[in-house]
Amino acid sequence: MRKLKAIWELMRLEHGLMLFIAVLIGSVIAQKMLDNFTGFPPVDKLILTFITVLFLEASTFALNDYYDLEIDKKNKRLDRPLVRGDIAPKTALYLFFILLPLGILSSFFVNFTCFIIALVTAFFAILYDVKMKKIKLLGNFYIAYTMAIPFIFGGAAVLEKNMLTFFVIPPVIFIIALIAFFAGVGREIMKDVMDFEGDRKSGVKSFPSYVGIRVSNVLSAIFYIIAIALSFIPFFMESYGFYYRNMYYLALVFVTDTMLLSTSLQLIFKKRVDMKFYRIFTLVAIFVGLLAFLIGVFTG
Repeated sequence: MRKLKAIWELMRLEHGLMLFIAVLIGSVIAQKMLDNFTGFPPVDKLILTFITVLFLEASTFALNDYYDLEIDKKNKRLDRPLVRGDIAPKTALYLFFILLPLGILSSFFVNFTCFIIALVTAFFAILYDVKMKKIKLLGNFYIAYTMAIPFIFGGAAVLEKNMLTFFVIPPVIFIIALIAFFAGVGREIMKDVMDFEGDRKSGVKSFPSYVGIRVSNVLSAIFYIIAIALSFIPFFMESYGFYYRNMYYLALVFVTDTMLLSTSLQLIFKKRVDMKFYRIFTLVAIFVGLLAFLIGVFTG
């Protein structure tokens, strides 16, 4: 059981499940737009997109921990199984080389657009783990991209099998992806602050290295506030269908916004913030936000 728990932690499978919820949201929105607000995405495509997202996420997290082992040791990241010695580093590599190709292959059977999205995302994932991580200003935006792209991937999965698919994805999906992107950048800057000492000792340049911890906290808060502001657009825009004046969506997204706003106020006005707590707190907030979009699309 300990080994299985360590493998779960290495691959962050809970993140994979959250990413699939994002894919499901994008798929249902696109399918309902195609079928005049009726119908459900084909089960085979949902299974293939689930495999794609889960395997790409799991493999790149395994590679991430392999390359981050020394930095994680300096940051005393005992939540990492490689740091604790529960899993050998070579096991992380084996998982990467097995799961990544399987994830890309499964996307090929969805459609060509999804295959291209998976291929590009996998390329940047490897680039991030091997090189981009040392330039955290870029790495932060890449991580935020991985939080946003599943919505678009899901939308593309149920549309026609050509490259024009990307251009007919419903606009509401792009708004949702933007919300996820800005919230993701906010969380990554918080992580930069949390890992600042270990990053500095390892020569990794992050936001706090350039602008300091206090300014980094304010920047993180600004990204959260942008995400909060964007979250109201679907509720007030009639063209966004499911979410227009949808009180179920509004109630849940209000919970998310309240959590993100309270985090933002802490970041702006407090000199010392418990980053470990608020990283978990904002992850819960984002999960509630996912539920808001998921329930909104079924009740709108």
